[in-house]
Order: sequence, then structure tokens, then C-alpha cells
Amino acid sequence: MGALTAAEKESEAREARAASNQARLQKIVLSWDFYRLLALAKIKNKRGKRGDKDEEEETPEGALKLRAVPDKFKDLEEYLSVFEALLLEECRAQIIRGEEEGGGTQCHMVGLATWEKANEFYFMRLAVPADAVEEFMENDLLLLSREKPLGGARLPTTYAFGAVEGREGAQTLRVRMHLDSETSEKDGLTLTPTAAALRLRQALQGPTSAWYIMKLCNMSTILREYTALRSVGSLPFVDVILSAADASKDAAKKKKTQATQPADLGHWNIPQPLKEYLQGGHNSSQMQAIQAGLTRKPLVLIQGPPGTGKTQTILGLLSVILHSTPAKLPAKYGEVNIERRTELTYEEKMLNWMKASPWHGNGINPRDLIMPEDGDDGYFSASHNAFRPEKVGAKQKLHAHVLVCAPSNSALDEIVLRLLRTGLRDEKGMMYTPNIVRVGLNAHHSVQSVSMDTLVQHRLSSTERSAVSAGPRATAGMERDRIRIQILDEAAIVCSTLSFSGAGVFKRMNRGFDVVVIDEAAQAVEPSTMVPLMHGCRQAFLVGDPIQLPATVLSTNAVQHGYGMSLFKRFQQAGYPVQMLNTQYRMHPQIREFPSKEFYHEALVDGDEVELQTTRPWHEHRCFGPFAFLDIAGQESQPPGSGSWVNQDEADFVLVLYKCLVGMYPSLKDGPHLAVISPYKQQVKLIRELFRDAIGVEATKLIDINTVDGFQGREKDIAIFSCVRANPKGGIGFVSDYRRMNVGLTRARASMLVVGCSAALKQDKHWNNLITSAEERRRLLKVSKPYHSLFSDQSLEAMKKLDEEESQLRLLLAEKKAAEKLVEPPKSADVEMDNNDDYPEEEEAEEIGVNFGDFDEEVEDI
Repeated sequence: MGALTAAEKESEAREARAASNQARLQKIVLSWDFYRLLALAKIKNKRGKRGDKDEEEETPEGALKLRAVPDKFKDLEEYLSVFEALLLEECRAQIIRGEEEGGGTQCHMVGLATWEKANEFYFMRLAVPADAVEEFMENDLLLLSREKPLGGARLPTTYAFGAVEGREGAQTLRVRMHLDSETSEKDGLTLTPTAAALRLRQALQGPTSAWYIMKLCNMSTILREYTALRSVGSLPFVDVILSAADASKDAAKKKKTQATQPADLGHWNIPQPLKEYLQGGHNSSQMQAIQAGLTRKPLVLIQGPPGTGKTQTILGLLSVILHSTPAKLPAKYGEVNIERRTELTYEEKMLNWMKASPWHGNGINPRDLIMPEDGDDGYFSASHNAFRPEKVGAKQKLHAHVLVCAPSNSALDEIVLRLLRTGLRDEKGMMYTPNIVRVGLNAHHSVQSVSMDTLVQHRLSSTERSAVSAGPRATAGMERDRIRIQILDEAAIVCSTLSFSGAGVFKRMNRGFDVVVIDEAAQAVEPSTMVPLMHGCRQAFLVGDPIQLPATVLSTNAVQHGYGMSLFKRFQQAGYPVQMLNTQYRMHPQIREFPSKEFYHEALVDGDEVELQTTRPWHEHRCFGPFAFLDIAGQESQPPGSGSWVNQDEADFVLVLYKCLVGMYPSLKDGPHLAVISPYKQQVKLIRELFRDAIGVEATKLIDINTVDGFQGREKDIAIFSCVRANPKGGIGFVSDYRRMNVGLTRARASMLVVGCSAALKQDKHWNNLITSAEERRRLLKVSKPYHSLFSDQSLEAMKKLDEEESQLRLLLAEKKAAEKLVEPPKSADVEMDNNDDYPEEEEAEEIGVNFGDFDEEVEDI
């Protein structure tokens, strides 16, 4: 067997680092006492219900102290200590949630076939019943117990955690356990064995007998995040991760750079035909975001508020990443004679590499892993490896190897589908479909053609498929794995969820990723964002919106210490530059008005003809939009045994509102034009039941009823937002989360109808601002029983008349303003200007015969 290639050595090194980090986490988790975790969780819940926030909280043995996530870290040691403790806290919460949600409701009797000790772990081979073996997957966390863990009056006394390593044969599970007999201190860890685990270890010496296993949760994502977290120090831009500072703005560094190289060195240009195409299809803020990646900046942040064309920008960005060319250098930095092999110094090699590389210096060649056949060619640095060029047409051009990620399968598949439908643009501005592969589980049927499983099947000829199927299982697996790696190496764009990008197949690639693009980056905790950066990345684009929903974190303790804050948000808070997309194409201007002012400092502007494209016939009645707050004094309640909330009054009114709307405008029944959203799952369930009873099973086809969280990233012509909370003195729970509020208020294109109790919602400053805005814009309507009276002919006619008069008033005021501008004298600098002229004061309106108060009183009387 020949010597390993550089690529194989690097692959082995990556796998070894990952295995070491995974072993560290497994030692920690497998040393915990399951029933003590449950007991501590119950104590915490009781204290929470009593409001005992000042009591010192008990923690599991060996638990690291939690510290708040700062915007900047002084060094790598602080970074690792802060995030390791928080990640372990979240891991505990996931284990407890797994038990609460039914993961611990079924146990299986198993036989202990064999066991052995190796590398500080015990490895068990468990014989599992044939009807249960399919339930278990690699990295499942199990509870192994001598006593049956469910149904007994007493808790088991002999038990410990185990992690599924894999399956051997048809019915055998290989399980890893950590059963040290004494306290150990190593690598900053203190691990103390539990009494239950010591008894289990002793029981292994006795006669073989029946054991029980219970699945709690899967640890794959936690393992990948932990491995990435512990590997942050290997990133070429680790200093940027720690400091959250834009290195390109470091004056001293910039001065030093200017002294040794031209100002444009390291910049790339967009080919003119491609640039012209992009300028024709993208607005100025999108173009600025796309071009922000033409420098060597390792991290580029792009904020995409609702409706601003975030996915469109990502597609333009990918076209630029794949087809940009090095900026032309001054003559003294001109062409290098590549025939000259041994004459170049190391510094010359590095300078030449920097001129040829789009993805940052930092002293490391991104085209690592494949050495030239004859060794050092005198051009690229011999201290690093070089990628094999991808052939395009008749010429050889070096293209980036790009990894595109998102936190969820649905967000990822949206990008993949757009790539397949609209393609990218090449250097000539011509459309083409790039070589892409979608890796991971649960791919949507619309993108199955580029899923890894489909491509592997296509690579295998019918003969090969038969041979693989008939051959030994290990051989078949190795052949498929070889093909998977080949597909990853050859693809221009690889698409994966954040978690799956840490799967083993990525560690075995022969070609790393030069550039990583992460969509919905503000919806991921920082360790999750680190996972895709561990494959040779030199530049990362984080695209998202911190003003929309954050990452899901189960541990309230971890949330309180900032674990739910994304890398995007941390950098933004630290003052790192963010490219903001500011032109929205989704919402009617009246819907856009409040979110822009409240959440985006009035930065959002409307695209051309947005108002024309989103104006609908039903807007003649203000109760149907474009924006309306329908104020109903309903009553909130909590279903027994549920932590969620419902509001029967709001649910009843939403049904009446829908019936009146589609009754007057039957075309709304032709397709799924309408959504009903609510922050609470129980309210969603209640509204679904009401609609199904009133309309029939086709209700699910006509109306999309979902939680706010489940509707992020989607839009409908009409969105009805049921707020639920209605106790003016009892608080409004997580309805007060401004990010959830922002998502809820920006799901509609034409009509955003908010149904809620203003007296209760006013307790929160953001909701109070919305209600005040609705009142000032005459878009708050009082609702009382019988609900259908709001939509009586008399009421609707009054609304219509008022809207017509208001339109006339606006026209008169606009003409008046235009006339005043013509003769307007120069304003003194110290005069405070009043910019709130969109809606006239009531006194001014009454002068020309409009009384805004009449309509509100009329509705209240109905």
C-alpha cells in the first residue's frame, strides 16, 4: 500500500480531531445521572411556578458555571468555556424534553451479548427484539437499566446512559458507555461516577441476565455542534470570530498592507456581462450586498427584512462567487512566469497565491488537499495543497467550491428549488443550472432530482446496483460512500442543513469548501453556525434577519445567558458592518409602514409599483385592510394540562370575519389566498376545528392555519393574526417577543388583519406602539357581539364613505403641500420640522367636513 496523499492525511486528521472532541462530550454526558437530572428539573419548575427566582439553583455534579455570552471574547479559552457550559446546559434540557415528550415511554427487554472496555469506554453488544431494532439510530441516547425503568413504584438503582454506536447484524446494537470507577480530572474536566453506574459496572461481572433499554433522544446535532465548537481555534479567521471586529478597518493593518501590496490586491471583479445582468435584476442594496464579498473579508453579514428579496440576492451572490475574476494588478505585480519553479521565495509564492485566490489570505491556501503531481510548481505555496481546477468549456478556470446551508430542511429546499427553477448566471450573463447536490434527510419531493440518494443511484449502473445489493453489507456501504464523496468533490454547490454538514461523509471529502453561504443565519445558535465552517472555509456569508424569530433553545437557563443569540446578532451588536437589503416587494405600503418604523428605523422602502400590485377590491372597506386592528375584548384561558393558551372569542370572530370576506369576494375561494396565524399551538388547533366544523375538510385547502413560528418565510394575500392574550393585568407572555410580532405582522401581501385585545396588548411597548399607530391611521375598529354586525350593510357603507372622504382629504393636502413648496422660504437650521403629515389632525379634517370620530362611535354602537 502506497503512502497517503496530502488529501488523505488531511481527511484522517479531520476525522481524528472530530473523534477526540466527540469522545470528550460523550464522557461528560454518559457520566450524568438521568434521574437526578429529572429531579433537578422538577425542583426548578416548582420554583418557577412559585416565583422563587432568588434561590440558588442546584446543578448536576461537575456542571460548568454558566456565564452570559459577551459581544466580544478576549481569547479562545474564554470562548470555549462560555459556549461549552451553555451547550451542555442545552443538552440536559434536550434529554429532559425527550423524556417529557414520550421518548421515555417505552422500554425494551434486551440481552447483553458481550461487552469490552477500550479507550476509557465500555462497549456493549445488546440483542434487541426484531420488532424494536428499527427504532434505534446512530447517536441515540439510551438509558440502560437492570430494573424496568417504567411502571414501578420505585426508581431503578442500577442504570447509566449509553450512546448507540451502530448496528451489527440484524438485531444487535453496539452501545458505548462511560463507567469509570473513580473521579477523574483530565483536560479541564472533573467526572464523578454515579452510584447507579458503579452498580451497573459491578453487575457486568455477574451472570448474564435480562436488561432494559429506553430511548431518550438523538445526540447527532449536539455532537456536531460540540465538535465544531471545540475546533473553532483551527479556523483561519478565528481572531474575527472572537473579536467580532472588521479586520479590514484596522488602520494599522491597512497601512502595513498598503506598504507591501497594491490597494486592490485580493479584490475580485464581476465580469462585465454578468454585472450588467445583475444590475438589471437587482436593486442597489442587493448589489451592494453581492459586491461586499469581492474583498477578502472572511465574514460578510447580509440582513434581509421581510420581502426584500433575500433568496434573489443569494442567487446573485452565488453567480458572483463562481464566476468573478481577479482584479487587474499594476504592471509591477503583473504576470508571473510559472515555468520558474525553484526561484521564487516563500514570500513570493504567498503573494502570487493571494493574487490568484478569491478567498482570503490569512496564510493558508484554500485549494488544499491535492498536491501537484510533480510537487512544488513554484507558483502556489508548497507548504499547502492545491485544488484540482474545474474544467469549464475549453479553458481551465479555478472555481470556488461552495457549501450552502440553512437551519431547517424547508428553508434549505426553498433555495435548492430556486436554483433548479431559475438557475444561475455565468460570466457572460447567460442562465445555466450549476452542478448541485442536496445532502441530508427529508428532502422535499420537488428537489429529489438533486438529492444525494438519487444521484448515487444514477451513478451506479444497473449491474453495479445488483452487485452492491448482492455483496456483503460492508462492501456495499463502502462503494456507496465512495460515490457520495465523489459527488461532493465534483459539485460546484453542495446544499445541506447546518447540522447535517457535520456528518461523517463531509469529513472524508477530498476537496474542502472555499465559501460557505448560510441562509436564515439569525435562526441558529452560534455553535450550529460553526458546523459548516469546519471544512476549509475561507469566507462565509451569513444571510438572515435578527429581527425575526431566533433559534429554538429548550433551556430557559441557557436563553437567559444569551445562548439563543446567533453569531449574526452578536456581530451586529458588536458593531460589525451589516449589508442591509432595504427595498421590499411583498407588502402593501400600509402594512410595511409600522414594521419599518418600529423594527428597522424606517429604513424599508417600497419597490416600484408595490402599492399597485398589492391593492385589492376589498380594500374599499377598511375592516378588510390593507391594515386593520380589530379590537375585541375576548377572554383567554389555558386548556387543562397545557402550557398553551386559547381565546374562544377571537376564534369565533376570525371565523365570522372569514365568512363575510369570502361571501363578499367569492374569488378568494378559488385558491389558498388566506392564512390564519397565532402565537399559540392550542389556538391554532381550536381555529382549525372551528373551520373544519363550519366549512368541512376542504377548509385545510382553502385556509392555511398555523403558528407564527411555523409560518416564517411564507406569505399570503391575506393574513389574520389572532393574538389570544386578553388579560389587561396578567401579562401577554411570549406574544411580547418583538421578533415573533414582526414575523406575524409581515406575512401578508395585501391585507394584514390583527385580531386582539388592545387593553391587554398595550402592556407591551411594541404592541402599544402598534395600537397607537392604528388609532392615528384610523385603522383600529372596535368589535363587539354579535360579531356579524361589524359587517352589516350600514357599517360597511360608513367605512366606504369615510375612506372616500379621507382619500379626497389626502389629495387636497398633497396639492396644498406641493403649492407651498413652490413658494417655500429657506428654513432656518434650528427650526424643528414636522414630518407627520400623512394623516391630518382632527381639527384640520373637520374644516373640510370629515369627522374621524363618527365612525368609531358608530361601530361601538353596533
